[in-house]
Amino acid sequence: MANIIDRLKIKPQRILVLGIGLVMLIGAFLLNLPIASVERESVGFINALFTSISATSVTGLVVVNTAQYWSLFGKFVILCLIQIGGLGFMTLTSLIAMILGKKIGLRDRLIIQEELNQFNLAGIVRFTKYVIKATFIVEIIGAIILATRFIPQYGVQTGIVFAIFHAVSAYCNAGFDLLGDSLVKYVGDPLVILTISGLIVLGGIGYTVYLDITKNRGFKRLTMHTRFAIRITLFLILIGTAFVFISEYDNPQTLAKLSLDEKFLASVLQSITTRTAGFNSINLGHINATTAFCMIILMFIGGSPSSTAGGIKTTTFGTLVVAVISMIKGKKEVEVLKRTIPTSLVLRALAVFLVSAFLVVGVVMVMTITENQEFLDIMYEVVSAFSTCGVTRGITSDLTDTGKIIIMSTMYIGKVGPLTLAFAIASRSKNRERKYRYPEGKPLIG
Repeated sequence: MANIIDRLKIKPQRILVLGIGLVMLIGAFLLNLPIASVERESVGFINALFTSISATSVTGLVVVNTAQYWSLFGKFVILCLIQIGGLGFMTLTSLIAMILGKKIGLRDRLIIQEELNQFNLAGIVRFTKYVIKATFIVEIIGAIILATRFIPQYGVQTGIVFAIFHAVSAYCNAGFDLLGDSLVKYVGDPLVILTISGLIVLGGIGYTVYLDITKNRGFKRLTMHTRFAIRITLFLILIGTAFVFISEYDNPQTLAKLSLDEKFLASVLQSITTRTAGFNSINLGHINATTAFCMIILMFIGGSPSSTAGGIKTTTFGTLVVAVISMIKGKKEVEVLKRTIPTSLVLRALAVFLVSAFLVVGVVMVMTITENQEFLDIMYEVVSAFSTCGVTRGITSDLTDTGKIIIMSTMYIGKVGPLTLAFAIASRSKNRERKYRYPEGKPLIG
């Protein structure tokens, strides 16, 4: 296979895009089998493909109730797709290769580099091993903690299954649940809420960050990326928590009937899960419009690079904010944490933001034509799909087949990344150094 890829000279981005697509199609085929449902009836290929893409892209949007509709086989397929999506297509391929004792070639390393969003190839295989090891360790610890609550309530066998499924779903930022109503019944349970929240944060902060933390203990010795990502993540969590708490405090259909402790736990979970995963402990269909709009912004930002989360990423958002602040202060360079961010990275951050924004706006405009739903609900659904977040205001199952196809495409693009997809589609051109430079043009700005 590697020789065929080398001969065809397929770009790493194209291999990544095609590989993820292949996994989604295999998952759809398996979920479309009658054995995948409790009633032993096919769910229909569109719905099977929707669920497969949602699981592989670790989004969490569903057209049927995961707990009630899917059989044990169907739930196992979904769990496997979530794990593949969380680890990454090439990371899992590398794991299989390492188990079989096969060497990971240069082209494979390039694809892994693209998938894990790394700057260079140095130590990429070692980093991949760390990703795999860290993933399983964190998921096992999370499952053990959750098992202490689920086993007494559901029995040993079901409790263990629930613990493993929700630990994997939370760490991979997927948001699928086997409880039927997400975490609504655990809204006041600190053990479940904080464990799920912790797993989501660990999955969404990025492997690069906690590899750096384990190697360079002490905040001052951490890399600029790690300190930057941690600060922005904490800032977004605090802002989101405060906004949800204040905005929904008197809403009788969300937080009003809860105790003060329960309101705080619900606000924390919703702030964390809104950016990266699809869990909820309150009814999102009844939140205020201002809360929904705030959540749309948090979803669009998403998690950090080299993580299981989606969105434009925290550091992209942070870089653009810092660039604007530097410009307002009259600085010629973008500076943060006593470091200068290269212009090339600022332009890349701007490209990610604009491509993502144009995509979301375009999809929302199309869906206002195809779907008979409220504008805010459509926008919420589209941004949730793009950011692979998975929270919804309850319209997913009511989408038309056209709407489902549009949301599936959006989830797929959100998973592979808009720029990665653009690079994969773009024709290859030789990088020739030009011996000339155009004269400057100065359009009026602002």
